[in-house]
Amino acid sequence: MIGALDGLRILDLSRILAGPFATQNLADLGADVIKVEAPWGDDTRKWGPPFIENESENSAAYFHSCNRGKRSICIDMKTEEGLILLRKLAMHADIIVENMKVGTLTRLGLDPYEIIKEKPELIICQISGFGQNGPRSTQPGYDVALQGISGIMSVTGEDGGPPVKVGVAWIDVLTGFAATSAILAALHHRERTGEGQIIDLSLFDVALMSMVNQAQNWIASGIPPGRMGNAHPNIVPYQGFEANNGWFILATGNDAQYISVCDVIERHDLCAPPYDTNAGRLTEREYLIGELQQIFRSQTIEYWLKHLGNAGVPCSPIMDISQAFSDEHSLERESIWTLDDGSSSVASAFRFFSSTPATPGRPPPRLDEHRDEIIHDWLS
Repeated sequence: MIGALDGLRILDLSRILAGPFATQNLADLGADVIKVEAPWGDDTRKWGPPFIENESENSAAYFHSCNRGKRSICIDMKTEEGLILLRKLAMHADIIVENMKVGTLTRLGLDPYEIIKEKPELIICQISGFGQNGPRSTQPGYDVALQGISGIMSVTGEDGGPPVKVGVAWIDVLTGFAATSAILAALHHRERTGEGQIIDLSLFDVALMSMVNQAQNWIASGIPPGRMGNAHPNIVPYQGFEANNGWFILATGNDAQYISVCDVIERHDLCAPPYDTNAGRLTEREYLIGELQQIFRSQTIEYWLKHLGNAGVPCSPIMDISQAFSDEHSLERESIWTLDDGSSSVASAFRFFSSTPATPGRPPPRLDEHRDEIIHDWLS
């Protein structure tokens, strides 16, 4: 099957997560992605255990999460020979993705603005912690540091408790998706005009953009939001509740769904004003949540999921990762892929295109595995 991006050549100079995740998305969609690594490899090859055996070497599961579908070549950018080879590959690429320290490419004699003068149709996506300019531009961009500085940790965790980071590298992943979108937008522009461009994409800007309603709440009120545990700042009830055998999620998105909750729990007094509107429920949040929590503790998770679900109220169990991937819905939608070598990998969310879906392919590469074929395919 021909992929949506079949024929596109991507030179991937990125490492760790945000850039590699973006280029993996593009590889899943059919692009030819060449992963350029230093002689010692991407740092995440060693970020284990757990490690996954890959013929002659073991690489960390972390590396495998964001590098499938690519070919690997080692280039020592500290040597003249390495820089010559890198420039040759750059001149044969459609897209370059890099996340080196700001100014590194220029110091290596590969200034993006000079390269794009030589090849005007080239698209260069520069991913950094804080962008190519500004007072923080030279600071390193590790996800946990960005979670601290962007505000997400100030609204994550329990009220009165310590700041808590999101349980995955949230900003890296969001930046990977943002880079995917930005590159595809630049490709569309190039298709119309023939003009490439340089994309300055930072984890910081993506993180601030991703604060969405919490940031807009602050803009509207002037009051920085705080930590609310599983509760929602704008909707009530929309949070986790404790049943007598564990926790579940109740997510009432409108007044009609809330009335259905009252029907299920047989508490129609909680539908009377001021509880009949979301604004009223927000005002009376503390009392209302206390009443609901007392009721929900009287039955099991299974009881509430059944009766609330039958009433059309959004609710769900709280699963661990094993349960999530073993759920019947995950199994039906084949959320784990089998790659060409028989190994398993988390499936791309882009796999449901009607004509050109993302598809599983080659496993993450061994270090420098494809040097000869890359040079032959790109430079001969």
